[in-house]
Amino acid sequence: MEAEKMELKLYNTMTQQKEVLIPINPGKIGLYVCGITAYDFSHIGHARAAVSFDVLYRYLMHLGYEVKFVRNFTDVDDKIIKRANERGVNPLELSKEFCDEYLVDMGALQCLLPTEQPLVSKHMDHIIDMIKKIIKNGCGYVVEGDVFFSVDKSPNYGKLSGQMLEHTRAGERVAVDSRKRNPADFALWKAAKPDEPSWESPWGLGRPGWHIECSAMSYHHLGEKFDIHGGGADLKFPHHENEIAQTCAAYEDGGVNYWLHNGHVTINNEKMAKSKMNFKTIREITANYHPLALRHFLMSAQYRSPLSFSESQLESSSEALYYVYQTLEDLVEGLSPYQEALTAEGGKAEPTAEAKDIINKLKSEFEAKMLDDLNTAHILTGAYQDALKFINASLSKLKKMQKKQRMSILVSLVEIEKAAREVLDVLGLLTTLSYAELLKEMKQKTLTRAGLGEEDIAQLIEERIMARKNKEFEKSDQIREKLTRQGIALMDIGKETVWRPCFPSQAESSN
Repeated sequence: MEAEKMELKLYNTMTQQKEVLIPINPGKIGLYVCGITAYDFSHIGHARAAVSFDVLYRYLMHLGYEVKFVRNFTDVDDKIIKRANERGVNPLELSKEFCDEYLVDMGALQCLLPTEQPLVSKHMDHIIDMIKKIIKNGCGYVVEGDVFFSVDKSPNYGKLSGQMLEHTRAGERVAVDSRKRNPADFALWKAAKPDEPSWESPWGLGRPGWHIECSAMSYHHLGEKFDIHGGGADLKFPHHENEIAQTCAAYEDGGVNYWLHNGHVTINNEKMAKSKMNFKTIREITANYHPLALRHFLMSAQYRSPLSFSESQLESSSEALYYVYQTLEDLVEGLSPYQEALTAEGGKAEPTAEAKDIINKLKSEFEAKMLDDLNTAHILTGAYQDALKFINASLSKLKKMQKKQRMSILVSLVEIEKAAREVLDVLGLLTTLSYAELLKEMKQKTLTRAGLGEEDIAQLIEERIMARKNKEFEKSDQIREKLTRQGIALMDIGKETVWRPCFPSQAESSN
């Protein structure tokens, strides 16, 4: 697909409107996203940001763009130092541990690796060079080894966030420093304190302030001006506001064309945050639910909207994905006996008019949603569900069809699976595993939630079979109902009893 033929509209926080994406360099996109401060396991608020911008990254490549995607790690910070001191370890060792753990979580969520993942600790020269430029241009000042940015020298300060300068507070994570010329001035460089990591600089030993790192690293990897800068809505002020001020102070032509911000994940109507102790880590969720169910949930609202976390929502996402994978696995199995015929004669047959219409609608609906500011709300519904219904209806009739009609349906099914799979791939809802293997993983998560093993299920199924043989129907029903409450549905297929995940809270909420 050629990027220039598809107009992607993105909501630009700076202008507060959707704008057609026009890259600085045709066919290429520079994308910078603020990453985590690495001092603990990441929560699902972090996952929302990661998945939101992974969808953007994937879709830009789907449109044919060459994307340079940079996402940083903050590995030098007050919170890291505090946690390291509590644990009696080196701050850089602590941050490396949680950078690595974050990447494990991202892999589970099928987030693609960015092009670059810079560390603050590896970019001190670039940070110091930028601070020197800011001071030289009259926008920074030195006080006792600290360097502050003078917000009075930034005429457009507050434009991104809508914060008026006279209403702003210090742009740091600490109390207002009386040495500042303006309370809103923020630290570019912090003089060294005992037992803290520090680096040599023209102003003495010290370390960078929070905001300068992203300005310096985005400049180093993407240049003075680049296309898209992303991050969570909570970063608009002060972090991104201060980034803009710093970059423009250092480089007259510096800046970003499109500012994108994802919405918060809320729990009990409050923003999920470590500071509020109301967060759930990615690991906590993926211990009991398939990571792709979490990814689906995180995409179940448009990325700019707030997203309310609940286990029933995770169950809904699990159910939706299980149905998709089960239908596509049924298709793979249903096509298996006809593979030889498809290889020999498939090229001579055309998909049916109905199948072509379904495929066209599936593709056009998906593109229309994604081109409209990555609207992943109600994903895999509408035309996608129509495709799955066509698959199920066709598979049930294959054996009764005449050879010529059957071949047309077989080709139709092959083409529909390709289209359905492409959508899943762009959304990041596939792994290297087969549909059957994904279903097996999802079933295992169901057993984990229920506290059961496969052998436990087998034993209960056998007990139910014996109860039915002995006409103890009440006991048989009790076994089925107990398992249903635990998220396990028994199905009698011919003489065999099999099980699949079910979601009691979903059934209850629909009654």
